[in-house]
Amino acid sequence: MSQPDKTSNTAWTILFLCWLLASGSALGSVFFSHVMEFAPCVLCWYQRICLFPLVIILATGLFPFDKSVVKYALPLAVAGWLTALYHTLLYSGIIPESMQPCTQGVSCTEEYINLFGFVTIPMLSLLSFSLIIVLLMTIRRRVAA
Repeated sequence: MSQPDKTSNTAWTILFLCWLLASGSALGSVFFSHVMEFAPCVLCWYQRICLFPLVIILATGLFPFDKSVVKYALPLAVAGWLTALYHTLLYSGIIPESMQPCTQGVSCTEEYINLFGFVTIPMLSLLSFSLIIVLLMTIRRRVAA
């Protein structure tokens, strides 16, 4: 197998992992809302606005593999990551509660899940977006080389 084919196959596999991660995160988000009946706050909705289109964008880059999918997916992933970071910092008390955008409805610091004493829904979102960004940056480096 020639080097370009091997690089494309590896990049496709990484992109598929991105899609699985985005899809799993989107399904988890829907599960929390509709099955567990956890009402999402404003920041959760902003993160979903960034996450849900990633499922479709990443899937369209798979068949056939399109390396330009990174330039469409990466800005959404970074925007979602920044929102998730803000939400995590707000949730953990590093950012004062007076700076939360959730003035009506569900509080942005409402505790629904606290696994192992520190894993919360905002942190799960932050981890998911972080992994997606790392994987997209890996694809960008592999196809540019």
